[in-house]
Amino acid sequence: MVSDLNFFTVEETQPEENPFFRKRIGILGGTFNPPHVGHLNIAQQAGHQLGLDQVFFMPDAEPPHIDAKPSIPSKHRKKMVEQSIKGNDLFALETIELERGGKSYTVDTMKELTEKNPDTDYYFIIGADMVEYLPKWERMEELLLYVHFVGVGRPGYQGESAYPIIWVDCPSLDISSTSLRKMVQAGQSIRYLVSESVEEYIEKEGLYLD
Repeated sequence: MVSDLNFFTVEETQPEENPFFRKRIGILGGTFNPPHVGHLNIAQQAGHQLGLDQVFFMPDAEPPHIDAKPSIPSKHRKKMVEQSIKGNDLFALETIELERGGKSYTVDTMKELTEKNPDTDYYFIIGADMVEYLPKWERMEELLLYVHFVGVGRPGYQGESAYPIIWVDCPSLDISSTSLRKMVQAGQSIRYLVSESVEEYIEKEGLYLD
């Protein structure tokens, strides 16, 4: 005997249509002067290990640090980031700080992004060496309302911090934008330290020769 029950078919809801679905976006900020394979490695490892939907590379307009080094025009840094991340669907470019101009305080940027995208959880990715400087960041307590901090360290390494840090492991690549600029100026090859398209762009535009 079949009971008199109503059977309902629940249609599958795509995640982006689900009001309870929240996007998980990583943010890798920096001057990217120039962007190099170390940046790509960090973004890939953090995005993969945390299961992020995307990792946004976010070039700053003007670093707020007192000891900030002179940078080339933002149009060049933006173009090089575009060249670096091309072909990887995990990566995307976020230009909010370039468009706003002036000193780039992370707390202001993340507040604006959170207000524009209330369905998104942001994971701000920093190197292990930057973790100890977090207490000096502008309005740090407010910033913690907008982001989860992700620390990228060597395998088995976790630094100490008074703030909550999500740690991911990443193979250590001893590369810095400063050293790359010096290499270009000295006429040395930076092949395999930056993407091929970035190497070609630097040569074409005559960057870092001064």
